[in-house]
Amino acid sequence: MANQFQQDNLIGQSNALLEVLEHVSQIAPLSKPVLIIGERGTGKELIAERLHFLSKRWDQNFIKLNCSSLSENLLESELFGHDAGAFTGANKKHEGRFERADGGTLFLDELANTSGLIQEKLLRVIEYGEFERVGGSKTVQTNVRLVCAANEDLPSLAEAGEFRADLLDRLAFDVITLPPLRHRKEDIKPLAEYFAVGMARQLKMELFEGFSLSAMQQLMDHPWPGNIRELKNVVERSVYRNAESEAAIENIILDPFASPYRPTTRVKTIERQQSQANVETSSVQTSTNAEPTQMSSSSSLPPAFPIDFKEHCEGLEVILLKQALEAGQYNQKKTAELLGLSYHQLRGILKKYNLLDKA
Repeated sequence: MANQFQQDNLIGQSNALLEVLEHVSQIAPLSKPVLIIGERGTGKELIAERLHFLSKRWDQNFIKLNCSSLSENLLESELFGHDAGAFTGANKKHEGRFERADGGTLFLDELANTSGLIQEKLLRVIEYGEFERVGGSKTVQTNVRLVCAANEDLPSLAEAGEFRADLLDRLAFDVITLPPLRHRKEDIKPLAEYFAVGMARQLKMELFEGFSLSAMQQLMDHPWPGNIRELKNVVERSVYRNAESEAAIENIILDPFASPYRPTTRVKTIERQQSQANVETSSVQTSTNAEPTQMSSSSSLPPAFPIDFKEHCEGLEVILLKQALEAGQYNQKKTAELLGLSYHQLRGILKKYNLLDKA
């Protein structure tokens, strides 16, 4: 693991990055919990690894888990383990991540997605260093340094009652906030060259000719909403597509989906529903002499049959979600209330339609 950490080490000389690395070096020797906050793709896991390998626990296990990828029951079992017979199919004892990380570091990513039950059990582990496996009654002792990460504002979630405030207090002994790549402009070139050389080696290229001035300017001008992860994908894709050329890279492919043949059926469906909604709104506004119920019924326009029912309904859902987000000022708590949903139900639906980044 140490060798992997050295290979994947953080790259850059911007003041924003150097301040973060200095912060990490300062807190790493302590065994206190640490929160890492940052947008997707900013390198939260790399920072967690650095905290571990600069600590006194560097020769012990570094265990990690993404909390958003599992249901509550599976997450509870993965974190705390289970005894034989705890549930159907549990034929033998299973050691959870806390047991496997004993003496080392446990990194929990996407912490904001955990349920109240999981948060309560995490609080007990932090306070007392003990827990019970699922389906068990024996208390298990553990000595784990907990490092957690989130891409949301946890204090706001705690204030809204969507995250335990007492757990946040215990986790936030210190908080490391990672700058997005758009605030580290001077690091884009060295990062791009590092990823490009690595891809050239994978392709067994004899020489990497570098980037042209226009290509590098294109990299510098892009806002990088996906941060370093997006930059890595873009650079590696550009190197691979330029592998047969002996010249510097001229063409940066920012969007691999860009094509004149890209299907736009769903986009057209959504646009049609939005257009119909606009027509209905206009009809309502101009029918000032009619009763409210009459306006609603007379202005409804039927869709252009035949239609794909599922696609039609999904298009309406997307429109409604976007309108609710706007009405709720893009606050997910308010939006959930406007739609009569729980916070976690709303996040699940937003994730389904790739709207989380817009919320």
